[in-house]
Amino acid sequence: MDYGNLVPVIGTIINISGENDCCSRMITLRTESGIVNFRIVSDTRIIDDRQLRVGFRVAAFYDGNLPVPLIFPPQYTAQIVTLLGRNEQIMLNFFDRNLTAADRSLQLNIGRGTNISTINGQSVNCNPANRMLLVYYTATTRSIPPQTSPSRVIVLC
Repeated sequence: MDYGNLVPVIGTIINISGENDCCSRMITLRTESGIVNFRIVSDTRIIDDRQLRVGFRVAAFYDGNLPVPLIFPPQYTAQIVTLLGRNEQIMLNFFDRNLTAADRSLQLNIGRGTNISTINGQSVNCNPANRMLLVYYTATTRSIPPQTSPSRVIVLC
């Protein structure tokens, strides 16, 4: 999968409904810009294999290169869904050897408390630099680029 094409949508789940088959669901998110529907299919990666519930704050990523129906509210097929804590932010980007995002929007300061794993939950013992990373964080500095000590980093191999 080309993770560089994934586009995040952050919102709160307000509805979960079944579809015509046993293997897919539709979740409805309330976002800052309105309602968005996401199909959850058998290929969708749910980080930590968490059961999705109404009221959860999540980030759902869809492939920005795939065609989507021109309907309202928008409907996408989720590639990755992850739960977010209160005030938690998330970024999916390529981070260089200095752990700076490709678009220079964030620099990571990995600390002892940073949980680093693969998307399937296996711990990572190597340097996460020069890789596509899914980063969970709360606060950043006001420097350019902003810096953060993330709580969690998922290495997307």
